[in-house]
Amino acid sequence: MENDQRQQIGVASERAILVGIELPDSPFDSRQSLRELLALAESAGTDVVSSIFQRRYRIDPKYFIGRGKVEELAAKVEAEEAQVVIFDDDLSPAQLREVEDVCKCKVIDRSELILDIFANRARTHEARLQVELAQLEYTAPRLRGMWKHLERIAGAGGGTGAGVVGGVGTRGPGERQIEIDRRIVKRRITQLKREIAAIGRRKVRQVSAREDQFNVSLVGYTNAGKSTLMNCLTDAGVHVEDRLFATLDTKTRRWSLGGGNEALLSDTVGFVQRLPHHLVASFRATLEEAIHADLLLHVVDGSSPAAMEQYKAVCRVLEDLGCEGHRTLVLLNKIDLISERADLQVLQHQLPDALPVSARTGVGVTELVERVLDMVAGPTQRLTLRIRMSDGRAIAFLEHRAEVLERHYTNSSVDMDVKIGSVHLSRLLANHPETQVMTETSSGSA
Repeated sequence: MENDQRQQIGVASERAILVGIELPDSPFDSRQSLRELLALAESAGTDVVSSIFQRRYRIDPKYFIGRGKVEELAAKVEAEEAQVVIFDDDLSPAQLREVEDVCKCKVIDRSELILDIFANRARTHEARLQVELAQLEYTAPRLRGMWKHLERIAGAGGGTGAGVVGGVGTRGPGERQIEIDRRIVKRRITQLKREIAAIGRRKVRQVSAREDQFNVSLVGYTNAGKSTLMNCLTDAGVHVEDRLFATLDTKTRRWSLGGGNEALLSDTVGFVQRLPHHLVASFRATLEEAIHADLLLHVVDGSSPAAMEQYKAVCRVLEDLGCEGHRTLVLLNKIDLISERADLQVLQHQLPDALPVSARTGVGVTELVERVLDMVAGPTQRLTLRIRMSDGRAIAFLEHRAEVLERHYTNSSVDMDVKIGSVHLSRLLANHPETQVMTETSSGSA
């Protein structure tokens, strides 16, 4: 295969053939994984013309799939005039090279495809830095297998044309181009990590500055409907498209819950099965919203036949991020697309605490707001609070976080008859210790 083919990792508009493999000890549904690879490939802009699937007891160390299957694949590449072969698993550099030599076309694996999608979708400076870091960390250990320009740069003493490029101090065997490439990649990775670390520190400061706000993050499998739900709840105008990884950048908007209560709602990047480790690590700054959220809304595509597998895949990524202990509300989205009621009942049995919703039609949104409001404000109490007139912050807090029923002014204070949630009351008393609870008129639920 020509060198420039290997260097052009992008797959948009190319004719592609997919390759899947089923192993006895695989924790994934291999057929479903191949269907997801098809969606990923189409999302990347390829024209998928065929696919190959093989059951094996173990991976072939040379070709990943068997020699006979590789020859079948090569024949299919020629017949379909395919420009790229996409494997549903990660291959070693040597395996990529061997399959390319047989098929005479570009070969990439699942991680490389996902990285290509992220590279094409990144819009902000932050996202581009994170994708570049993930690509370099994926590529660095594979340089020897991916590039073929391994000729030596000869020392000045050489008699060939290459030898004359040297100078004082360059005599000797010289150094391989691969070593120069590795140094360049290493320097760039160090620089990117430094820039992303600075972004991460700024993101932590931004999130920390919202400590007086209730922070909610939408998490879930890609294309589960997170952006549609965010638009439904906040009128955020987030881009919505029926394809995987349609949006990569985190967006945060104010979410009015009624009665003077509000939360900050953040939309995060979606997940897939076997999301490349380097991508999760580099996007950690973007996922800072989820890491520090007071509540996670885990959106599950209830209309997908692989809903439970997608739910478990997201849980694994959240565990990697250290979010497994966070308070979480599971939402079964797209219930308007579930044709059989029995299918919904099965999902509700598997996820008994999940709330059925439809971000497109608005079904279940009212109950969602009520549940979140109960977490934000707590059970409502009616109280009379005495606040010093000079404590403008406490008065402003009540104006925004409680329902003020009556006011009675004295020379130095104001008695405010309010309906307030227990969570807000606790925060008020902690931050304004001079506030006095005079009478508890009545209590009840919001």
